[in-house]
Amino acid sequence: MAIDFGDPANRATYSGRAADASWRNAVTALVDPVGAVVVDIGCGGGTYTRAWQELGAARVVGVDSSEPILGSARQAHGALPGVEFVHGDATATGLPDGCADVVFERALVHHTPDLPAVAAEAFRLLKPGGTVLIQDRTADDVARPGTSTHPRGWFFEVFPRLLDVENRRRPEPAALESALAAAGFAELRTTPLWEVRRRYADREDYLAEIAARTGRSILHDLDDAELRHLVDALRDRLPEGSLEESDRWTLWTAHRPA
Repeated sequence: MAIDFGDPANRATYSGRAADASWRNAVTALVDPVGAVVVDIGCGGGTYTRAWQELGAARVVGVDSSEPILGSARQAHGALPGVEFVHGDATATGLPDGCADVVFERALVHHTPDLPAVAAEAFRLLKPGGTVLIQDRTADDVARPGTSTHPRGWFFEVFPRLLDVENRRRPEPAALESALAAAGFAELRTTPLWEVRRRYADREDYLAEIAARTGRSILHDLDDAELRHLVDALRDRLPEGSLEESDRWTLWTAHRPA
């Protein structure tokens, strides 16, 4: 069963993490956040909303369609200067035209079936010369094999049907790029990214997060017995000791013409 973002039980599933230096270095090589107005669409628990503020953005607006998850974001990050959170949809944020220098969408587009509408809303929000930055996975990113630093790849080795689920929901790069072009964006480029998701004190710390399905919507397609089997399989594959988990992503950047 797919994750229910409106379920209060999932309110904190995307909270409690900090954006790693691997992400910060990648995005600041693509866009200058200092003094910018950033709209973080699909902000979840506010991890990256906070990161943009820490990178020097003057104002950051986190937008999400889940009121419970927004509540968690407000509790954790809402008191930061220049940060606010609003309820809205990726295709209809309710924010003013031309209000943003940067529109950021991380792990969003694979949850939104109407890519043209998402691209059009991002274009509407941006000032002339502004940048849209989309972070998601392609089928190639998903297919990376499991390793001790990329255990996510083992999810699909243990449960091959999850790979079909992932590939059905991940955007076709050509479709996303076509939607961006149709919305009026120019200067499209793509950049691969290995982002350190989290560092764990030991293997069991990581496995506890897997058992709770924290921040991993794909695991909601497993029932409880299957999830226990996955945890056991990961325990067999992972070494003891500390663990650094990295995920493979693709970054798309494009500009609203000045």
